[in-house]
Formats: sequence, C-alpha cells, structure tokens
Amino acid sequence: MKKIIIIGATSGIGLEVARCYLKDGWQVGVAGRREEELEKIRLSAPGQVCTQTIDVTREDAPFSLEQLITKMGGMDVFLLSSGIGKQNLSLQPDIELQTAATNVSGFIRMVNAAYHYFEQHGKGHIAVISSIAGTKGLGSAPAYSATKRFQNTYIDALDQLAHMKKLNISFTDIRPGFVATPLLKDDKYPLLMHTSQVASQIVKAISRRKRVAIIDWRYQLIVFFWKLIPGWLWVRLPVRNQ
Repeated sequence: MKKIIIIGATSGIGLEVARCYLKDGWQVGVAGRREEELEKIRLSAPGQVCTQTIDVTREDAPFSLEQLITKMGGMDVFLLSSGIGKQNLSLQPDIELQTAATNVSGFIRMVNAAYHYFEQHGKGHIAVISSIAGTKGLGSAPAYSATKRFQNTYIDALDQLAHMKKLNISFTDIRPGFVATPLLKDDKYPLLMHTSQVASQIVKAISRRKRVAIIDWRYQLIVFFWKLIPGWLWVRLPVRNQ
C-alpha cells in the first residue's frame, strides 16, 4: 500500500486531498494543529489513517513528522498543504509576520525534514501547495504573494540540489488560484473553485509527477498574461479580490 503524509489536512484543500487518497486505497498520514479534526479523519477510515498534531511554526515540528512517519511505517509522498494569507492593505505587522512564520519558516522546516528523509531512504516525492499569487507582487497581500514566490523559488532550488546530489527525489509545485476554503472567508473572489475540483487535479498532478501544476486552465491563462505585463504597468493595476 502506498503511503502519503499530508501536513495541513484538517480543513480545506488538504482535507479534500486526503479524502481522495483514502478513496484510492492509500495509507494516509494526516497532520495539523486541531486534534479533534484529526480524530474525525482517523475515525472515517480506521486502519487506513495515522494522525499527528503538528504546528509548522514550532521548532519541534520536524520531530513530530518523524513520529508520524514511524507510525506509518514509511512515506512515499509528502504533501505540504499548510499555509496562511490575508489581504493587508494597511500593512498590519502581525499579519505580515504571522504569514512569514507559516509560509516561510514553517515551509522550510517541513520541506527540509521531508527532503532529508527521502535523501536517507533513496527516493521520494515532495509536493507543496503554493499559489499563483507568487507570480507577481500583489499590493493587496504583500506578505502572502512574497512568501508564495519564496516557496516557488525554494522548490526550484531543492530540485536542482537533488540533481546535483543525484538523488531520486521528485518535486511538484502546485499553484491554485482562489479556492473556497476557510482561508477565504467570503465569496467575493473571482473564479472561485471548489475544494473537490481542486483536490482531484492535485492528485492527478502528483501521480503524473508534474513539476509545476497551475490549477486550473483559467488560471493558467491568467498567469500567462500576468507574466507578460511589464513592471511599470503592473504597479498601476489595482489587483485585488473586489
């Protein structure tokens, strides 16, 4: 039985992806901060789910991941789905710093732990859920867009590092657009996608070992045109959800 560990699986995209893998017969390790939600997932598929409380902003998070891997008896695929972000036009420092703590420090902590595990065991697949927001700096959400760009670049670097070391580690950078999750607390976002729709495309991208997967075709077009916009014009565009 193949084994996947999903960090940030108590709600939103991570939870829906976990359900897809359970349906496909995988053994699934789920991690997150809310113990009661983890227990609900475990009870939904007894014998097929292992759980572990993990807060990616804590320094002991890699040790907790090791505990979950031990419970699972190994890991074939690692998926990091934990992340936060808010619009912050007033640049409230706590919002910016909390976003960086999760999306940068927590990201490094968990991805590096997975990388070292696969390095020691000869092979593996690291997948992360970043965002199309990393394409350009978004004035309405500076920390969010910047941290997502960081994630894109970090995975690029790890992929190169793995090749330099001749390691059999695959990487998939999953970049959704707006998804109807608790992270987006209203329905004012354009082209809002449902988690079930996004999760099925994520599972497909991972199975095909796609290096970068922009979810879905509408956002692929948006990203294509965003990249064509010169800097002088981009700064004059009020890109926001309303």
